[in-house]
Amino acid sequence: MDAQPMDETRLANLLEQFRSKSVLVLGDVMLDRFIWGNVSRISPEAPVPVVHVERESAYPGGAANVARNLIPFAKEVSVMGVLGPGMMGDFLLENFTEEALSTDDLFRDDGYETIVKTRVVARSQQVVRIDRETPRPVSQDVVDRIRNRFEERLPQMDAVIIEDYAKGLLGQELVDAVIQTAQQAGVPVTVDPNPNNPIQWRGVTAVKPNRIEAFQAAGLPDQALGEDLTTAPILLEVSRRLYERWGCEHLLTTLGERGLVLMSQGEPPWHSPPQAREVFDVSGAGDTAIALFTLALCSGATAQEAAHLSNHASSIVVGKVGTATISPEELTNGIKSDYLRPNSLQQS
Repeated sequence: MDAQPMDETRLANLLEQFRSKSVLVLGDVMLDRFIWGNVSRISPEAPVPVVHVERESAYPGGAANVARNLIPFAKEVSVMGVLGPGMMGDFLLENFTEEALSTDDLFRDDGYETIVKTRVVARSQQVVRIDRETPRPVSQDVVDRIRNRFEERLPQMDAVIIEDYAKGLLGQELVDAVIQTAQQAGVPVTVDPNPNNPIQWRGVTAVKPNRIEAFQAAGLPDQALGEDLTTAPILLEVSRRLYERWGCEHLLTTLGERGLVLMSQGEPPWHSPPQAREVFDVSGAGDTAIALFTLALCSGATAQEAAHLSNHASSIVVGKVGTATISPEELTNGIKSDYLRPNSLQQS
């Protein structure tokens, strides 16, 4: 299916609309830590590399990384999530402040462990990841407080993103309340799902699984897709099952090196091809995709335009090391170099 026209004026207008939008991100927040170093030898104790540490860094991750991707583009970004007590929770709050993210919508739960993902990176390659987490449902008191806070904050928001890492925050009760409240207010809701958390997302605007998540959620084994992704029988069957299960308006499936496929109710499948860039780190690429797709939709973009922007943004992020973000200038230059031609957006 042909892409909707997008000239440079259209792109500039959308980016201008971005700056007037407020987005609320609800989901599992975590701390992304990075240990950066070099490898020059193998350990004599075991067949593993010895990493000489040169520096360390940390960023808000999970749902907070979605928010980090929105900050350079949107007017206001709010993150609603839960963290635990103690040093790591305090450290995560400090990181929120450093990244200009508000902590007003974060809740502490004494029975919850702050999630920490530590990545050891040597010569631009991830050597190992160390996770500290104990996924468990948050207390009913915290669920009630988040629900009440969500109802207070929603009137100021233009869109809601639900980011599910299956760590314990999102249960069906809270999700149903959020979706119902947003529907009544006419605010679009998009979802980055996790098949390990069997939530029914009925009533949301869009769901964005990656390839593995889509097949798993559909209950089918991953299979070769063939050349034409808009007619691949297995992908069409996956989409049919997910539509039946979730009842969403749009299904955006990211396919890594194959780009992404957009399925919209009443429309034929549409493929946004991959962008030819060197891949250094796929960490956070899905966060970038859902962030830009949602912001574009609530700014008046068509679903195809939103998918294009999402695809380009993700392709830029994977060319960076770590859970990186992009700027409006990077996105503009990337789209211009690959797609923009006089008065049209080229589609393969």
